[in-house]
Amino acid sequence: MGLQEILLSDEATKNIHSYVRQTSQWSVEATPNREDLTLVRWLEEVLYQCEIERRFVVDSQIRIDSELQAQVSWVDADLVEREIEVKAVTRHDLDCRFVGEGEIVPGGNGIPEFEGPGWTCRVIFDI
Repeated sequence: MGLQEILLSDEATKNIHSYVRQTSQWSVEATPNREDLTLVRWLEEVLYQCEIERRFVVDSQIRIDSELQAQVSWVDADLVEREIEVKAVTRHDLDCRFVGEGEIVPGGNGIPEFEGPGWTCRVIFDI
């Protein structure tokens, strides 16, 4: 959802929930013990769906086993005013890892401190 949020103009942020939603099921291959690669595949799929299929994701529920399977809510991408365009998901400085119980990930650059358990990811996009 962070990927989609950085694309939106201020006006689109106000209006995005007023558009008619559609639902679909999307899936990508999951790589065991390489959550970072699974994340990149998913983000590439979200970009593909937006740019080629004209489906802008507004919500999703994800399950991961041998595949990442998602129930996705989306709106017509042509209705969504975007401020920037993401050209690609990079693997440069990619970080995706589980944060253990009580472990603290320091904040910075507008990102709040996070205390586990949970997941933390850092992804850089080409814009």
